[in-house]
Amino acid sequence: MRRREFIAALGGAAAWPMVARAQQPAMPVVGFLSDQSPDFFADGMRGFHQGLKDTGYVEGENVAVEYRWAENQFDRLPALAAELVRRRVAVIVSGTSTTALAAKTATSTVPILFIAAEDPVKRGLVASLGRPGGNLTGVNFFAVELVKKRLELLRELVPTATRVAVLVSPANAAVTEVTLRDVAAAAPAMGLQIQIVNADNSREIDAAFATFARERPDALFVNTGPFFTSRRVQLAQLTTRHAVPAIYGVRQCVEVGGLMSYGASLTDAFCQVGVYAGRILKGAKPVDMPVVQSSKFELVINAQTARILGLAVPPSLLATADEVIE
Repeated sequence: MRRREFIAALGGAAAWPMVARAQQPAMPVVGFLSDQSPDFFADGMRGFHQGLKDTGYVEGENVAVEYRWAENQFDRLPALAAELVRRRVAVIVSGTSTTALAAKTATSTVPILFIAAEDPVKRGLVASLGRPGGNLTGVNFFAVELVKKRLELLRELVPTATRVAVLVSPANAAVTEVTLRDVAAAAPAMGLQIQIVNADNSREIDAAFATFARERPDALFVNTGPFFTSRRVQLAQLTTRHAVPAIYGVRQCVEVGGLMSYGASLTDAFCQVGVYAGRILKGAKPVDMPVVQSSKFELVINAQTARILGLAVPPSLLATADEVIE
């Protein structure tokens, strides 16, 4: 082979890897929209990444994730959702009904996955659970449907309780409405007198506990929702300081010193959303993916907090608890 031909052939061979790299498909992008901060969804993130992995996707290897955190500033959600749409993400994952509605307003074509704490049909997210229709589907988290069960657990832990304060966030209107309805229906049969207390910011939480110091309720029912979860440390400290036994809807509150929680597993719900996201990346359509009902529920008890409050946790509760924090 002539020297000139050899050099030309060698140059062509060197170019082959570059051409191959240029022809590789672009890495798909998943948009993640949250009304909270990253630490709020730490458990959920573990589940989400596991769900992606179960369908063959690993962030940074064969899928990218664009995160948008509203940091509890709900008025930012429309702009953040619009950013993800402009980014041309393959699917938007939203942690709550509120974020899903913001994403739904921003696009009618990009698939949207949600975790709804209340009935997603009544919230206007889907047409039905079995046939969602449109571009949304996800997980029904059963956060508010468990009001009666939480009251029963609270009564079992504090059998002498007759007066229960119920802490709700009026700003979270959809969840609060269902909670108040279910509390009103369940409390009389248990012989409980209910006191409704509103709080939408940390100062109002402080004011609520100042009221408890005067009126001394026997126990406290803390409603579910991102706001109260974001204020979990404040709530745990105040319930301990004022010696008020309390039940919550999510385990994060118990992990920082709250007494007891009962609710669907956030990790498990996000794992399912991760699986759905992976399926969409492979070509599935939300219209063909039924809304999943949460099936894993957790009873978590903080035994150390119970001792501080002078409560003896009944053996029946300890036996059924999914986790007892010592």
